[in-house]
Amino acid sequence: MMDASLTQADADELLKMEKHRADTTRREYPDFGGKVAVPLTSADRREQFSLDLYRARIGLRKRTFQNRGRQVAILARLDFGTPHRNPDGKEIGSPHLHLYREGAGDKWAFPVPPASFPNLGDPQLTLEDFMRFCNIVTPPVIHWGLFS
Repeated sequence: MMDASLTQADADELLKMEKHRADTTRREYPDFGGKVAVPLTSADRREQFSLDLYRARIGLRKRTFQNRGRQVAILARLDFGTPHRNPDGKEIGSPHLHLYREGAGDKWAFPVPPASFPNLGDPQLTLEDFMRFCNIVTPPVIHWGLFS
């Protein structure tokens, strides 16, 4: 998805903006083939965001953590499981990080910055790292099940 009206400056500002959980509902981390969208809000409640969590049904290592702003604009997405081919033909291995790019949305991926994501072997710690990366300062309540 791409919001053509979102400038790069707007996207960068939205990604840096403090985000807070919109409620205290406890959400289950998705089982195999599941997904959940967690509502977030800015401190002043003028901007709405979503933290999307996805887990593949068959590829057990395929996971996605995603932060959306303005309902449709993907600001950041961390993908595990398969490589990604950028519009210029260059392949980026897994895991990789998508960041909003004006005019291209989330079509470009980048290698994961190790300083921001030092715990890639642990999905729960990586989600915490992703929330920090997206400036989610009041994280949602996520319950990790036995097979998470």
